[in-house]
Amino acid sequence: MSVRRYHSQLRQSAEERRAETHPLTWRLREDGAMVGLEDYVAKDGYAAVHDVLNRQSPDDVVTTMKEANVRGRGGGGFSAGMKWSLTMKGPGIPRGYLVCNADEMEPGTFKDRLLLEQQPHLLIEGMILGAYANHSYFGYIFLRGEYVEAAHAIARALEEARAAGWLGSDIAGSGFDFDIALHTGAGRYICGEETALINSLEGQRANPRDKPPFPGQSGAWGKPTVVNNVETLCNAPGVMLHGARWYQDLSGELSDDGGTKLYGISGKVERAGLWELPIGTSGRELLERAGGMRDGLTLKAWLPGGASTGFLLPEHLDEPLDFDTIGELGSRLGTGLLTVIDADQSMLSLVRNLEQFFARESCGWCTPCRDGLPWTAKLLKALERGEGKPGDLEMLDKLADDLGPGKTFCAHAPGAAMPLQSALKYFRDEFEQGVAQPQSVAHADSVAEDGDFTHQQAR
Repeated sequence: MSVRRYHSQLRQSAEERRAETHPLTWRLREDGAMVGLEDYVAKDGYAAVHDVLNRQSPDDVVTTMKEANVRGRGGGGFSAGMKWSLTMKGPGIPRGYLVCNADEMEPGTFKDRLLLEQQPHLLIEGMILGAYANHSYFGYIFLRGEYVEAAHAIARALEEARAAGWLGSDIAGSGFDFDIALHTGAGRYICGEETALINSLEGQRANPRDKPPFPGQSGAWGKPTVVNNVETLCNAPGVMLHGARWYQDLSGELSDDGGTKLYGISGKVERAGLWELPIGTSGRELLERAGGMRDGLTLKAWLPGGASTGFLLPEHLDEPLDFDTIGELGSRLGTGLLTVIDADQSMLSLVRNLEQFFARESCGWCTPCRDGLPWTAKLLKALERGEGKPGDLEMLDKLADDLGPGKTFCAHAPGAAMPLQSALKYFRDEFEQGVAQPQSVAHADSVAEDGDFTHQQAR
């Protein structure tokens, strides 16, 4: 067996993972191989589908998901049950689509990859439950194109599920019909925005759509469409099998949010990887599980959930990693995968790298994002070279504000602005060091005598 060379691996042994406490990972194999249909069914796989489709109504599923407080694990944290309740349904309304966002393009994020490669049947079961609740007749797994191993695992699992009657016509003898297709994307970060994903799925340019109408009313091909993240959908089988109170109790007194979370950590730590822990677990516990900083390095800052979240400081490590608490600190939980920054790293260079990424990935649909992000990257490059001008930091402040929530077409630009704003707040001195020192009066006079003073002052 080859050793996995990437960090999308679980750092918990089989002894630690139990069905009653680790609903996402307790079935995973120690060798990291895919859990096939036989093993999955032997461990209560598709039991929730069989029970729900034959004994409960779609509204029952929505109510249970609401009561469990399953919040979106893709970064937004919106209630999955509430989202499902907003789907247009009823007599005369066509059955629509359920789409799984498996694009996972957020830098520093690798949690969905684990589930896709090693336990695709859990996702399929979650999609069946979601489709039943939302009256969807067909589903799509929109997969990041680079996830080749995941594509193979999903394709195999879909074939197994169809052969066993878990997909197709009359699932589990319930009269409910539903099937799923795998669709691999072409590699655009903007497809993390659900309407851009829908456009791409339809074969159009991946631009966000105007809202309203929301996808729940008019989504893919004009029909009601629900888009959920991989981890969000993978929570549905456990919730429907064991109930909302069980799910709420998983997080105990750590958080008002229910369930567990696939947390992860990357950067210069001893053991990068993933852990399924109660939501509300602190950043410090996660860092300790990762063995602390590598080679005696000192923690300088950390991102709580991908590149589009705001930097936090070491003193924030004891706060619970849940949506509301991290939001109150001025950041976002995002995907819940920490990226640590050590004291030797330049915040200016790090932020410049992030903003270059966001500028490149902008779809160019709205002016603040299309023009503001490249201008932000240009200013940061100048500061990094020590060629910044007085007023550049103030201009960065303004650009970050202009890119904020409610001022652009979608959440791409606000996500890009968050690490910039927080870095300027906590590490402004590092940015100030990039401002070039003014020329001496004597030098300025000599340049003026050469008749080129104005040109020399221009950057």
